[in-house]
Amino acid sequence: MDEMINIQEELEKILKKKRYQHTLGVRYTAQAMAMCFGEDIKKAGYAGLLHDCAKYMSDGEMQKECGKNRITISDAEKRQPSLLHAKLGACYARRKYGVDDRDIVEAIRWHTTGKPEMNTLEKIIFIADYIEPNRKMLPGMEQIRKAAFEDLDLAMYLILKNTIAYLKETQDEDKIDTNSMQAYEYYKAVIKAR
Repeated sequence: MDEMINIQEELEKILKKKRYQHTLGVRYTAQAMAMCFGEDIKKAGYAGLLHDCAKYMSDGEMQKECGKNRITISDAEKRQPSLLHAKLGACYARRKYGVDDRDIVEAIRWHTTGKPEMNTLEKIIFIADYIEPNRKMLPGMEQIRKAAFEDLDLAMYLILKNTIAYLKETQDEDKIDTNSMQAYEYYKAVIKAR
């Protein structure tokens, strides 16, 4: 637990105040969800705390860091470099913060775009990032927050549906990451198959 406190203190120094408050909100929400779904609370805490550990950099800095760390940048990430903070965060969790647990690293890696067939911890971090208490109320937020503690697949579907609708409305469709589209189609099929 001391290690988590050290990481928290380090993040408080490098993240903007609002981002740091969001990070704490994700950690607490993820831990509460982990309790609800029988997931490892400590892993949820680490993944929640570190999910945005690379978000203090500019888009250009993230692109350079990805190059240095041999992280592949997809076409969607070239168009939307802010997406890179998830891959880079997973890398930093391992290299900078000494996290060698694959579950934690993968939850950080997929917290922004999602993907089909996510495991419980990955879903928890993805959902906690969207619903934590500091987030502004988005359309459907009450239903999503309720689902987050009852039905992870439904919460995934609702978040992805909202996110893709928002991105289609505000951006070019080619800026939508293929992982997000695949995740949306996957969870839509899961919900429809019930």
